[in-house]
Amino acid sequence: MTDARRPIRSLDPRSLRALAHPLRIRILDALHEYGPATASRLADRLDESSGATSYHLRQLAAHDFVEEDTARGTARERWWRATQRGTRLDDIGGIDRHPDPEVRGALSLLMHETATRHARDLNTWLGTMRDWPEEWREASDLSSFTLRLTPELAGELNTRLHELVESYREKAAGDERAERVRVHLHSFPRAED
Repeated sequence: MTDARRPIRSLDPRSLRALAHPLRIRILDALHEYGPATASRLADRLDESSGATSYHLRQLAAHDFVEEDTARGTARERWWRATQRGTRLDDIGGIDRHPDPEVRGALSLLMHETATRHARDLNTWLGTMRDWPEEWREASDLSSFTLRLTPELAGELNTRLHELVESYREKAAGDERAERVRVHLHSFPRAED
């Protein structure tokens, strides 16, 4: 199944609790970004032990975030792939008000890990941008916008931005100049002062 046809998983309180571990989040991110891998390859990429990555892969598999990629490897080498192309939270406010403090803590951990990853990605780009050809430096963007919106308009903007990003998912398939491009979207209200 091509990446564009794999679903995006909506997290509910149960799946959120299962994902909410820093290493599980990093493993799933690596599988989404770089594709199938073994526990050992993930351990090398994430600077972890293969025992830790193997354990957390099994936990992710138990909750249908990953599955064994039986088309790769051998009996001694198990490959894993993400079952979805991404995850999303459809009801952040509802989860943030969930009666179980463990669910609220899982939401907080996931959001902070995501923000940390975004900051790390941006800092890596800023530190290495001179290593990229001029055409890539010119095609990059670091912008911020402040708008006055209602909650409904903010939701509409987010939906349209997601749709636009998804429409580009496979446009460069087969083009040898294509590189992985990270797009971070953040939208949130800010107090006037």
